[in-house]
Amino acid sequence: MDKPNAGTFESQVLPHLDAAFGLARWLVRSDTDAEDRVQDAYLRAWKSFAGFRGGDAKAWLLAIVRNACYTWLKSRRLENLSTPFDEEIHGPWDASDNPHARLALDRDRQAIRRAVEALPVEFREVLVLREWQGCSYREISEIADIPIGTVMSRLLRARERLHKSLARSGGEG
Repeated sequence: MDKPNAGTFESQVLPHLDAAFGLARWLVRSDTDAEDRVQDAYLRAWKSFAGFRGGDAKAWLLAIVRNACYTWLKSRRLENLSTPFDEEIHGPWDASDNPHARLALDRDRQAIRRAVEALPVEFREVLVLREWQGCSYREISEIADIPIGTVMSRLLRARERLHKSLARSGGEG
């Protein structure tokens, strides 16, 4: 095995740290656990970087992050992801000075987060990769190791479930 080149690793893999954390955060639903999974993934990436033959480093890294998260989820038996949303875990709120607008935006934000977090992990994964990470269908296919048709059907079903969930919650509050 070739020795990994630190400079090349830094230039190709480190720029995707935010995307890696974002994906891990949505999959494991905890900042601390996401940081640990990303650290594991970067260590795995470093160890196997000599075998990386170019191409899309972001997709390659996110596939490693995804695998690290799924391995951890299985070990923790957290496939049933139904814990409630906690605003303090998900970071500070950045809103306008208008308290009514801030309250309405906060409710909308919480409803969306609850709806996304209630999705089955395979739907949440493709939705986050597409909508938050801006990945193409091909990149999602590579990252999740599923056919593009499956990516498209999971996205469609995720969006349908999200729409239904948000429509139901629209009458609340």
